[in-house]
Amino acid sequence: MNLTEVKHGTTYRIIDLSRVNTIVQKRLIDLGVIEGVEICSKYAMPFGGPYMLEVCGQCLSLRKKDVNCIEVEQA
Repeated sequence: MNLTEVKHGTTYRIIDLSRVNTIVQKRLIDLGVIEGVEICSKYAMPFGGPYMLEVCGQCLSLRKKDVNCIEVEQA
C-alpha cells in the first residue's frame, strides 16, 4: 500500500522509494528516510495539501504527490 492509504498515528515500514521523484528521493535519503525505516503519518492537510510525517524522530512535510509514491507495510 502507499502512504496515502494508511491510518494516521500508526507506524509503518518503508519498503519502496523508487517511484519518488529523484530530487525528492535524494533529499529524503539525506534526512535518513530510506527503505526499512519506520514512518508514522501524523496528519494530512485538507483539500489535498501536504502530509505531516514523523521519521527518525523528526517531523517532515511532503506533498501528496510524493507521499503517494512511497510504498509501506505494517510494522
